[in-house]
Amino acid sequence: MGFWMALAVAFAVNVVAYLLMPKPKRAANPQSQDLREPTAEAGAPIPVVFGEITVTSPNVLFYGDVSKRQYEVNA
Repeated sequence: MGFWMALAVAFAVNVVAYLLMPKPKRAANPQSQDLREPTAEAGAPIPVVFGEITVTSPNVLFYGDVSKRQYEVNA
């Protein structure tokens, strides 16, 4: 009987802790709002990164297929 009582108390404490936990604020992702196409400029400086940083203006040589295609489907 003691085991089940301890299990019930532990479960109740976990539920209370979850309900009292501070909720994180949902900030808008700046990366999803700033959808710029990468550039490829001759003579642009190449950033050298030491550590962890977000490079805001990369100089990219190839970014994949950025064209749009429209298909018509008879459904």
